[in-house]
Amino acid sequence: MFDEGLKTSLWVAAEIRRCDGLFLPMTVEQRGDGDRGLVLIKQYVSGQGCILYGQCRNPEGKLGWHKPLGEYFVPEFEATDYMMRQRKYDEDLWLLEVDDPKGLYQPLS
Repeated sequence: MFDEGLKTSLWVAAEIRRCDGLFLPMTVEQRGDGDRGLVLIKQYVSGQGCILYGQCRNPEGKLGWHKPLGEYFVPEFEATDYMMRQRKYDEDLWLLEVDDPKGLYQPLS
């Protein structure tokens, strides 16, 4: 599990750098609160669609990841629509996208 005291902006910068090392382009589509904003990541896999990863808290209050649209690939427009709806509810939310042609990406937990 990543450090709960780590600012979101630093975590995002580190995740982008990690993706760069894996040759996976990651972009910030919307910036959220730099200190405490939660993160929603859209993983685009060529020819298959998208999987979303959203941060959430477990019953003990620890941050983790879940797939709000399920385990299977969804069309990109469906993932984007979900992201935009969530952003309306939470202006502190960070929206990230990773282009992953081989489907290798997993967010660090």
